[in-house]
Amino acid sequence: MTRTARFITVEGLEGAGKTTVLNAIEAQLRASGVDLITTREPGGTSLGEDIRELLLGHKHDGMADDTELLLMFAARAEHLHKVIRPALDRGQWVLCDRFTDATYAYQGGGRGIDMARIETLERFVQGTLRPDHTFLLDLPVKQGLDRAAGRSEPDRFEKQREAFFDAARATYRARAQAEPGRFRIIDASRDLNGVLAQLQASVSALLDEELGA
Repeated sequence: MTRTARFITVEGLEGAGKTTVLNAIEAQLRASGVDLITTREPGGTSLGEDIRELLLGHKHDGMADDTELLLMFAARAEHLHKVIRPALDRGQWVLCDRFTDATYAYQGGGRGIDMARIETLERFVQGTLRPDHTFLLDLPVKQGLDRAAGRSEPDRFEKQREAFFDAARATYRARAQAEPGRFRIIDASRDLNGVLAQLQASVSALLDEELGA
C-alpha cells in the first residue's frame, strides 16, 4: 500500500538517547515497508555540516545569540532545499534528528530570544512546512547532563548552565502540550528497554494512524 510522505522529527535534550531512538524508529519503519531517509540538524548537507561545526565547536565561544539563531536557520534553509523537500516530493518519509522545535527550545527558551522572532524566521524559511509527527524524549535535566558527560568532550551547548537546559526543557514541554496531536512524549528517564518499549508502541500507533486503521 502506498503511503503519503511524512516528516517525522525526534527532539530532546542532551543525554536523552536520540541516536538510539532514531535507529530504533528507522528500523521499525523500514520493517513496515516505509521508504525513508534519515538526516539531522544542524547539518544534513555539506554546507549544513560546516555550519554545525561552527555552532557546536569552541572556536567561536561567545558567539552572539542572534548570530547563532541565524546560522541555525541558514543551515535549515539549505537542508530543506537540498534534502527534506526533495525527499518528501519523491514520496519518501523523512526522519530528522531535531528541527525547529529545537530552535524554540534552545535559542528561544535557553537563550531567551523572543519567540516571535523565531516564528518570523520559521515562516520565511519553511513556508507552511511543519513536522507531521514529533517524538519528544523527555527526562530531568540533571539526569540527561550526567549521561552526556560520560560520552565525549562537551560541545558548546553542553557547556551551558543547568538553568539553560531547564528553560529549554520547559519550552519543549509547553510546545508538546500546545500540539498534542503532533507530539508523542517518550519518558527517556527509564532504562533502555523501557524507552524502547514506549517507542515501539508509539511508532506502531503512528503507522496505524497513517494507514487509517
